[in-house]
Amino acid sequence: MLFSLVIPVYNRPDEVAELLESLTLQTVGDFEVIIVEDGSTLTCEEIVRRYADRLPVTYYRIPNGGPGQARNYGAAKARGAYLIVLDSDCILPPGYIRAVSNELNRVNADAFGGPDRASDHFTGVQKAINYAMTSFFTTGGIRGGRKELDRFYPRSFNMGIRKTVYDELGGFSKMRFGEDIDFSIRIYEAGYSVCLFSSAWVYHKRRTDWKKFYRQVYNSGIARINLYKKYPHSLKPVHCLPALFTLGVLCLVCASFFCAWSLVPLLLYAVVVCTDAAIWNRSLRIGILAVLASCIQLTGYGCGFMAAVWKRMILGRGEFAAFEKNFYR
Repeated sequence: MLFSLVIPVYNRPDEVAELLESLTLQTVGDFEVIIVEDGSTLTCEEIVRRYADRLPVTYYRIPNGGPGQARNYGAAKARGAYLIVLDSDCILPPGYIRAVSNELNRVNADAFGGPDRASDHFTGVQKAINYAMTSFFTTGGIRGGRKELDRFYPRSFNMGIRKTVYDELGGFSKMRFGEDIDFSIRIYEAGYSVCLFSSAWVYHKRRTDWKKFYRQVYNSGIARINLYKKYPHSLKPVHCLPALFTLGVLCLVCASFFCAWSLVPLLLYAVVVCTDAAIWNRSLRIGILAVLASCIQLTGYGCGFMAAVWKRMILGRGEFAAFEKNFYR
């Protein structure tokens, strides 16, 4: 068997159903599916059972320990030569497994990852959030599968690795957030080859409302400093931009009480984002929503980043995260 697809799940049975349905449509079938229920109160066991006669799928239920530990549990059960780690809110196009196989035949990579996209069937909010997470004007394009401003790091929504390499490195750490970047850094530091497979993309639904999205990106900002404390070389100028944006917005808003023209840079940025997102999605409505999503993405990440700088680098406190008790609510 070539691939073992490892999918941690936490209270998302409906999304698991969509993911499993997309797996039944794959044009290449040399894979197994491992679902690991990470302490959910709303389980997907019955959903998985419905697909047992259509997919080589196994289901495990473990106490809640975070997505990284759930992936490690699934990896220990895997039989494939390569592990493919997916988030439960992903949907695979029919040619995904074939695309990965073709890329591996072309490049004998030890680890790899691919980009994500928004499906035409996603809601306007989901499309706007996808834009905010992948656009050059928000993340520099590095989360969208391009490498303009930083090295490519495979992320857990679409990450593959040779099983022997996974075992040698000990899998994911116990970090609750940023654990996929932590793992990617360790893969690079161990000298293994890492490749971007642009043709192996997935549909990624991400968070479904603004509050959940803010919590996600806030923790991403915290995680960046947690990663810096472990790997000082991992912090790049691009990672500081959301914090600078957040401070800049605050300064411009304060200055606007004395001079309304101070808001012009923000308005110009909003116009650029709105235009780009509208063209990308062929919808002015999504362009407008993308302005809100981009502001949440930048300020949420920036606030988390600055909070972590204060607590970890100035006050000298240990690793932490936010919203842990109500992250998914």
